[in-house]
Amino acid sequence: MNAFFHAIAFFTRIPVPWLRPSEAAWKKSVNWYPAVGVVIGLLLWGVHQASVHLFSPWLAAILTLGAWVYVTGGLHLDGWMDLVDGLGSSRPREQVLAIMKDSRVGAMGVIAAILLLLIKAGGVAELAHPGWGLYLLFVPFAARTHVLLSIRLWPYLSVDKGIGKGISEGLSAFSVIVSYVLLLGAGWFLGSWQVVAAIVISLVFVLLFSRSVASKLGGLNGDCYGAVIESSEAVMLLVLVGSWWA
Repeated sequence: MNAFFHAIAFFTRIPVPWLRPSEAAWKKSVNWYPAVGVVIGLLLWGVHQASVHLFSPWLAAILTLGAWVYVTGGLHLDGWMDLVDGLGSSRPREQVLAIMKDSRVGAMGVIAAILLLLIKAGGVAELAHPGWGLYLLFVPFAARTHVLLSIRLWPYLSVDKGIGKGISEGLSAFSVIVSYVLLLGAGWFLGSWQVVAAIVISLVFVLLFSRSVASKLGGLNGDCYGAVIESSEAVMLLVLVGSWWA
């Protein structure tokens, strides 16, 4: 369980008093990313359900989104902004990577963050419809399952010495398969065929997104993984609340 606690400590602000620092457990923690997604999803579902009974759908969505950013520490949002800043500069690869490493956030990153948060807030607001609240559970669960494929299928940037370096060594194909079986199974039995469809569509998006970014950078790094999580969450919310299900 130490690897799971490493994943919780890395991906959330949740206190983990039982954590025993270990490089081996850190590398194996990647296999527990989907489980962390479930924990985050349960917290968000609880906040949303409590808020939607007290406030309007939009205010409930903003409160839920605030909890979402807080519990994750803005970690993935930071990666999304860094990646957009870098790729949005239209500079050569080396300069793009330098921009991504810069702790300052540029205009492109700020605009991208605002648009992403607005999309997610609008999606969560739509989940106020009766019976849709549980869908929120699957959004962080799916995103942290999809990122396993980004980690496994594309190389880590060799020039990057970030915190994401080395995690692919501990990721097994078995863990990826089991995670998708549990995700799709839970989506079908606890959600609906729309949830399964949203999982599949967001998966296709992640594969295309990761391939596009890796072709420009020569691989992926921690910022890219954060961007994968944030963007796939937004895509899944859009698919879940899209009017085409009506």
